[in-house]
Amino acid sequence: MTESPMPPVTPEPPRVVVADDHYLVREGVRRLLETSGKAVVAGAVGSADEVLDAVRRLRPDVVITDIRMPGGSFRPGFEGIDAAHRIRAEHPAVGVVVLSQFSDALYAFEVFKHGTEGFAYLLKDRVGDLEELLGAVRAVAGGGSVIDPKVVEGLLARRAVRGGRGEELTGRERDVLREMAHGRSNGGIARALHLSVSAVEKNVNSIFMKLELENSPDTHRRVAAVLAYLGT
Repeated sequence: MTESPMPPVTPEPPRVVVADDHYLVREGVRRLLETSGKAVVAGAVGSADEVLDAVRRLRPDVVITDIRMPGGSFRPGFEGIDAAHRIRAEHPAVGVVVLSQFSDALYAFEVFKHGTEGFAYLLKDRVGDLEELLGAVRAVAGGGSVIDPKVVEGLLARRAVRGGRGEELTGRERDVLREMAHGRSNGGIARALHLSVSAVEKNVNSIFMKLELENSPDTHRRVAAVLAYLGT
């Protein structure tokens, strides 16, 4: 008698806590995630102090937090970032997606200043794009990293104006660099840019050679390398 194959195991959707002091934004993100069926919203809160309490009580896989919220124990204007760092310090398995209305690189570097693993920095206008948001949630839940491509674009433009080390990147290499910063693997970059994986690999190798950076298959290390280059 031939045994029937076991059905594939479907991974459980990540449990998420949403933190934003604006009710409409908070409930909009909650409804978007719940309607997708690809995430479970375990809680939604309106302050930095409340999100810390929610993480301790609810043990989510991911926190989605606004960059600025009420929170007496944190720096004014950086409450969400400070809460994110404390969450990662106290609960290393919990990924954090920081939502921001600021494309200024200062805030992105604040998010990643202690390391990139398990962090994402997205502009708030990405919230309406479910796949972008879910992609960031999945990435940080697995210990990966994401930085909004619009922020990368601004940093690349700034470097082009003031000049920088290394050879100038080609247009295609800049496209690949943006996708790398978005936390995508070579296969993911190939699908996004409609290239072959071998073509992506050639561009990645060229990027790292030109930027004098160590190549790595780990997505959070690749994001770290991109940030290190853009911050010089």
